[in-house]
Amino acid sequence: MLKSEVRQIARSLGMPNADRKDSTGICFIGERRFRDFLARYLPPSPGQICTLDDTVIGEHQGLWFYTLGQRHGLNIGGPGDAWYVAAKDMSRNVLRVVQGHDHPALMRDSAQAEELSWVENDPPQFPFRCSAKTRYRQADQACTLSRIGPDKIEITFEQPQRAITPGQALVLYDGSRLIGGGVFCDLING
Repeated sequence: MLKSEVRQIARSLGMPNADRKDSTGICFIGERRFRDFLARYLPPSPGQICTLDDTVIGEHQGLWFYTLGQRHGLNIGGPGDAWYVAAKDMSRNVLRVVQGHDHPALMRDSAQAEELSWVENDPPQFPFRCSAKTRYRQADQACTLSRIGPDKIEITFEQPQRAITPGQALVLYDGSRLIGGGVFCDLING
């Protein structure tokens, strides 16, 4: 069903949320900044913000406040393109950043996913060509799936994908038919 059809059914049933604005944030935290929500539960853990060549250009308050591909909230100025989060070095508590929305360090040809769910209960025969979405409202991206474990697959994209993040959802399609999904767990190259 299309969202518009679901809304029409909700209207016909008199449901109060039939015309509510779509949520694109994290619905369970309400109308507040994600950083403020996390700060209530996670202590500050300051560390350095560095370029890929280890040049220190700033300080962060905790790696959990950032996601790959993030631009806002870094508080880094200077000449050139905007800065983006490219990696989180957990062992050294270093946030790695690059300049430019499409910097090669933000791009990935492949990734791995686990916590797999298949609409028809049985996974397809691998390798399997299909399309994937790695973020909300993204156009379908052609890919090939390969099994690398009982509940783990490798996704190889035809075109590099920007800022794939462990913990992010993967949704898989065969044409317009939803076939399953999973959660990104490991990044492979970039």
